[in-house]
Amino acid sequence: MSPPIAPVGWSRWLVPPAALSVHLSIGQAYAWSVFKPPLEDALGLSGTQSALPFQLGIVMLGLSAAFGGTLVERRGPRWAMTVALVCFSSGFLLSALGAATQQFWLIVLGYGFVGGIGLGIGYISPVSTLIKWFPDRPGMATGIAIMGFGGGALIASPWSAQMLESFGSDSKGIALAFLVHGLSYAVFMLLGVLLVRVPRPRTEEQRADGGPATAAGPQVSARQALRTPQFWLLWVVLCMNVTAGIGILEKAAPMITDFFADTSTPVSVTAAAGFVALLSAANMAGRIGWSSTSDLIGRKNIYRVYLGAGTLMYALIALVGDSSKPLFVLCALVILSFYGGGFATIPAYLKDLFGTYQVGAIHGRLLTAWSTAGVLGPLIVNWIADRQEEAGKGGADLYGTSLLIMMGLLVIGFVANELVRPVHPSHHLGAVTAQKGAPDVRQQQSESA
Repeated sequence: MSPPIAPVGWSRWLVPPAALSVHLSIGQAYAWSVFKPPLEDALGLSGTQSALPFQLGIVMLGLSAAFGGTLVERRGPRWAMTVALVCFSSGFLLSALGAATQQFWLIVLGYGFVGGIGLGIGYISPVSTLIKWFPDRPGMATGIAIMGFGGGALIASPWSAQMLESFGSDSKGIALAFLVHGLSYAVFMLLGVLLVRVPRPRTEEQRADGGPATAAGPQVSARQALRTPQFWLLWVVLCMNVTAGIGILEKAAPMITDFFADTSTPVSVTAAAGFVALLSAANMAGRIGWSSTSDLIGRKNIYRVYLGAGTLMYALIALVGDSSKPLFVLCALVILSFYGGGFATIPAYLKDLFGTYQVGAIHGRLLTAWSTAGVLGPLIVNWIADRQEEAGKGGADLYGTSLLIMMGLLVIGFVANELVRPVHPSHHLGAVTAQKGAPDVRQQQSESA
């Protein structure tokens, strides 16, 4: 499948909707916490066990993005979106079979492994294309698309909760909900497959309407990027920011229930699902709002906000979160807006440092940080909560230690961001090519002598 080239006169504003159709679908992953309590009751799972499909899905997201990034660059966004459609929908169908037969390993395999591959390939499928269409506003462009991934749960969370209420929260009801998800998302993602286009090759200056122009500035290959300290510093930045956010997001529904279980205003199951939807809205708004802001104030400055103010929000939750429901919700919303903004800003940060040459492949490799965070975040929160519960504690005490750990991780990310500097010219594409050609030149001169 060759990349579909846009015809003359094609509007670049048709590309973001194509990306959104895929990202809104795979963004369902952020609504996984709605399925956690029903699965735990129906299959007798612990909180740590019910997080496994989500954790494996995030691991596979990072790994498939890392190993498939170069292939996505070569074969184009339509091929990538097709692969994402097949894997993501198939993962739900396998999970439906697992729930119907009460075989949890099938849910882990389907949603986590197969669906996770769809998550990774689908996530990076439009990023490089969007940056090439919008070289003048890369933060805004990637924010629009990646906004869909953060906002997917805004649709999926109440939709899933309603299906579980209608179909039942037993294994058969869960299976039917998975089946409907798989079929519905396949149709919706197909819209993006049919609509997406890549820009026509251009050598002239950028058009007056803001169309794509010839790449300028530093250009670094994906292989060479791995040899720079900038790549690994951004890896740490992303990993720390994601770990701090994803731990709350994965356990959002039970977490707010636990925090206010012993108060005069406990949180109902329906309200908890609504909280997940609110977090999704903040996640989505942060992706477009903060990433667009980064076009104005710079990527390094916006990450200072994500990591520094994020630490303060966690401190407020740890100290007074259980005494004020509005404060708890507000702090969580801000944290999730920073979490989403970090994802949406990182492709533009990579473009600033490494250029557009292989930014999609570099982005894919960087998402291994997400894989690591996808294990660390839920593991920290769930494992500590399980241990505290075994010790006879409850309520907000289940999460106190986890919140302190998240604060420490954000501080580490803040320091790593401060150490980021422009990439040394020796790593630029022209310099690397010259270095590779130098031995051949010397050899020719020697033979001539």
